[in-house]
Amino acid sequence: MVTAHDFPSAHVADQNGIDIVLVGDSLAMVALGMEDTSEVRLEDMILHCRSVARATKSAFIIGDLPMGSYEISPAQALTSAIALIKQGRVHGVKLEGGAAYAATIRALATAGVPTLAHIGLTPQRQTALGGFRVQGKTAGAAAEILADARAVQAAGAIGVVLEAVPAGVAACITRQLRIPTIGIGAGPACSGQVLVQADMSGNFPPGRFLPKFVKRFGDVWGEAERVIRAYREEVKARTFPAAEHTYPMPEEELQEFERLVGEEAGGEAKK
Repeated sequence: MVTAHDFPSAHVADQNGIDIVLVGDSLAMVALGMEDTSEVRLEDMILHCRSVARATKSAFIIGDLPMGSYEISPAQALTSAIALIKQGRVHGVKLEGGAAYAATIRALATAGVPTLAHIGLTPQRQTALGGFRVQGKTAGAAAEILADARAVQAAGAIGVVLEAVPAGVAACITRQLRIPTIGIGAGPACSGQVLVQADMSGNFPPGRFLPKFVKRFGDVWGEAERVIRAYREEVKARTFPAAEHTYPMPEEELQEFERLVGEEAGGEAKK
């Protein structure tokens, strides 16, 4: 699984064998320049989901339910999920929360909405958790995450994201479940992995903080900088556009055009 937030990012993921494309609320930061995921609205998610869906022909598409679109009641969650599916054209949704949202997941599952749960570190609630901190570092805390995982499984979740959980804990939870686990900062024993595409491809400016669990597989930002600089320099030097980038005109037609322009200029001068 990898995230995508627009047509190009979805197209490259789909064309290169990614099984699941997640339109994550992380687009708040990587696409919209917001401070955190709490700012993004359901309307924003629908717009980006539609863009991703147009590019995705093979992968399963999951859209994040943003903060404020599902917490009030299962009915609110179902309304938001249906909007993501009908308007955003996704195949399923993801929501943050464990046992406390079992009733919501059950309502979605009953309505036929494939739902991916997200437990451990839940970014939408990072303020309540004391920031972006590893979860489940004590036996008691790990037992609570396992209880959450069992609860969402029983409620009908199709899988569960485990974020920022010790690798050993994630491995144990994965063995205890029938549904797949998707790890992000949870070690290699999970059933699958997910990363934010902009992070793993290096498509961000220098100095941006990256969590420990992110591996940069490329330097898209550096390549984009090189391309922009080369374009700027060639435009200023007038080496671009070259002959191969322009449209020709028969010489006699050009001469006739210049003659006509000259006559017009002469006529204007006499006035």
